[in-house]
Amino acid sequence: MIRLRRLLLALAASAALAGCAGMAAAPQADTTPRIAVMSAFEPELVLLRQKLQDARTTRINGVEFHTGTLQGRPVLLFLSGISMTNATMNTQLALDRFKVSHVVFSGIAGGVNPQLSIGDVTVPAQWGQYLEVLMAKEVAPGRYEKPPFIQDATLPNFGMMFPRPVEFRSAAQPQITRRFWFEADPGMLAAARSMKVDLAACAAGTCLRHAPRLVVGGNGVSGQAFMDNKAFREYTYATFQANVLDMETAAVGMVAHANGVPYIAFRSLSDLAGGGDGANEMGTFMRLAADNSAQVLLAFLAQWKP
Repeated sequence: MIRLRRLLLALAASAALAGCAGMAAAPQADTTPRIAVMSAFEPELVLLRQKLQDARTTRINGVEFHTGTLQGRPVLLFLSGISMTNATMNTQLALDRFKVSHVVFSGIAGGVNPQLSIGDVTVPAQWGQYLEVLMAKEVAPGRYEKPPFIQDATLPNFGMMFPRPVEFRSAAQPQITRRFWFEADPGMLAAARSMKVDLAACAAGTCLRHAPRLVVGGNGVSGQAFMDNKAFREYTYATFQANVLDMETAAVGMVAHANGVPYIAFRSLSDLAGGGDGANEMGTFMRLAADNSAQVLLAFLAQWKP
């Protein structure tokens, strides 16, 4: 009886290991090397979907992946979904199931740098997760105390919130490290610096009072919150020198770095993240900003030489 029980346990363990191996070795849905072109939600993808040639759609875990060509380049077009978690999950899904050579993100964002305006398209050189924080104990009114075992919360705080770097490791760097910034690919960034793109100042009958511009370089930050607060916007600019903030790009950049895949992101300002005089501007300028970002991405694909 004991021998039979041991044999059954051994067979069950072998079956479990075989099942795990099967999941790890899930076949790729497509073997053509492609540039992953991502947006967070549907309005950001409208123009790119219209321009996609030879489109074919594959659905995996409820996510639609569109293969085809943009500007003559083989691409994989899909939505990350809104939020850091969706962006992380679906970027890794794309890298696991398709042969992705580069990652390019296009979308809207909130403007943080007071020198930038709605409609401008930013291409940050690096992205960080500004809401990865320690929430410290308030020991007196307005005074906060960090636990002594947390040594990496060194950036200026906003009330109880002290920003921290994130835990990171990759195939190339398997030991655990902590880092804040995830850099865009230098070659892709250099190509973006050389571009000249005419950006729209009007969309759907709504016009800006200034001509939008392309701004390459600087910092972008991402976090799991829609930001519409003037005080926190000012803190974000002062602390991180960020041009823009969004809810996905830093997560995409972290996944790209972990997999050794070059990435870059184009983000156009749809609003001022709470810095404007009236109500948040995203509802008014979302379409204009989304199309400007997509136009820059298309121009980039047309002239970039990997």
